[in-house]
Amino acid sequence: MKYFIHFYTINTLWILFGWANPTEFDLDSYKRVIKMSLLFYKAQRSGHLPDTTGVPWRGDSALNDQGQNGEDLSGGYYDASDYVKFSFTMAFTTTMLSWGVISFDEGYRAAGQYENVLDAVKWATDYFIKCHVSKNEFYGQVGDFDIDLEYWGRPEDMNMSRPAYKIDEERPGSDLAGEAAAAFASSSIIFKDVNQTYSKELLRHAIELFDFADNYKGLYQEAIPGAKNFYENGGYGDELTWSAIWLHKATGEKKYLKKAISFYETFRLKERPNEFYYNKKVAGIQLLLAEVTRSSEYLNAVDAFCKYSMVEQTRTPKGLVFIEKFGTLSHAANIAFICLQASELGLNAKYADFAKEQIDYMLGKAGRSFVVGFGANYPKKPHHAASSCPNRPHPCGWKQRTSPEPNPQPLYGALVSGPNKNDYYQDTREEFLFNEVTLDYNAGFQGTLAGLIVRELRRGEVESQTE
Repeated sequence: MKYFIHFYTINTLWILFGWANPTEFDLDSYKRVIKMSLLFYKAQRSGHLPDTTGVPWRGDSALNDQGQNGEDLSGGYYDASDYVKFSFTMAFTTTMLSWGVISFDEGYRAAGQYENVLDAVKWATDYFIKCHVSKNEFYGQVGDFDIDLEYWGRPEDMNMSRPAYKIDEERPGSDLAGEAAAAFASSSIIFKDVNQTYSKELLRHAIELFDFADNYKGLYQEAIPGAKNFYENGGYGDELTWSAIWLHKATGEKKYLKKAISFYETFRLKERPNEFYYNKKVAGIQLLLAEVTRSSEYLNAVDAFCKYSMVEQTRTPKGLVFIEKFGTLSHAANIAFICLQASELGLNAKYADFAKEQIDYMLGKAGRSFVVGFGANYPKKPHHAASSCPNRPHPCGWKQRTSPEPNPQPLYGALVSGPNKNDYYQDTREEFLFNEVTLDYNAGFQGTLAGLIVRELRRGEVESQTE
C-alpha cells in the first residue's frame, strides 16, 4: 500500500508540475538530445567560425594550418579534448552522420535539425576537399599529438607547431583513402537534392580516392607513424569494401557493387563481428550489402550480429553492452545504430527495442546521464581543454585541467566515454577512460537518436489511427 501511495504521489506531481520521469525517454527527449549533439560538433570546429550560436565561448583558431607545400588546411574538426585533426576518424564520423541522414532524415526534420546536420557534415567535407590536393594525395593529419599533449588551454590561444602529414603514391594508405572516399560518397547522397553542384564535386573526390585506395595498397599508419599510437588500424580490407559499397549507393553503378562483393570475399569479412567501430566496419558493410542486395547471406550475417549483441554479448549489471573500457558508450551506440536499421530490414522488431534500451541507458535510465547538459546528474567535468577554460580575459592552463570544479563552458551534447563493466563511473576531468569525448563517440549515437525519433513518430501515428 505504501508503494502504491508513493507511486501515485510522484506521478501526480509529474502531471501537476510537468516533471519529467528521468528514466523514461520519449520523442521530445530524443529531439532535445539530437540538437545538443550537433552543438557538440559545433564546439569541435577548427578554422574561421562565422557562427558560434550555442557555443559563444568558441572563436577562430588554427587559421594558419598548412600542408607541406603551403596548401590551406584550415577548417575541419578537432578530434577530441585535444587540437589534432585526424582525418581517419573525422571521415568515419562524417560517413556515420551522413548515413544517419540517409536512413532517418525524417527524424532530423522532426527535430528541426535537418539543416544543422547538413551543415555539420559540410564542415567536414569542405575540409576534406582541401586535404585532397591531388588525385593520389590526401592529408591525413594536422598537428602533432606529442606536441599537443604539452598544451592545455583554448584553441584560439595555440601557438605551437602544427605539422601536416599525408598519404601519396610512395606512402599509400588504403584505409584512410577508402574511409575518405566513403565520407565523400555518403555525403554526396545527402546533398544531391540540396546542392547538385556540390554533390557532384563530392562524388568526384570519392571516385578519385577510391581509385587511389585500390591502386596503391598500404596502411595509413605506416605513412603517418604518429597515428599508430592513437588510431591504429589492423588492415584496409574493410575500408576498401566500405568505400566500394558507398560508391555503389551514390552512383548506382554495378561495378562498385561487384568490387564490394569481391573485397568481401578476398578479405574474408564473412565472420560475425564483435563490434562496429571506426577501425572495424564489417557489421556496417554487412548491413549495407543486405540493404542493396537483399541476399540471405548478408541478411543472415546482420541477424547473427544483432542477435549475438542483444542476447550473448557481455553486459554491465544494468544492461549496457560492454565491448571494452575505451569508448564504452560509443561501442554500444554504434551497435544500436546497426540493429535499429536491422529492424528496419524486417529482421527482428526486438532489435529496435534493444537499440532504444542502449540509448536510454546513456540518457539516464540506469540512474545518471552520460550526455553533457541532458538529464539527471550529467557529466560536469568532461575531459576537454577548451570547455575547462574560464571566460576571457582570465587565463587558462594546466590549473584548469586539475580543477575539481565543473567545466565553466558546458560542452552540450557530448557523449562521454562512459562507465566500466560494473557500471562504475567517475566524473573526473583527468580520468579520460570515463570522461573522454571524441568526434566518433557522438556519430553512431546521433544517428540512432534520429532513428528513434522516426520510431516514436510511427508509434504515434499508429496510436492516433486506433483511437
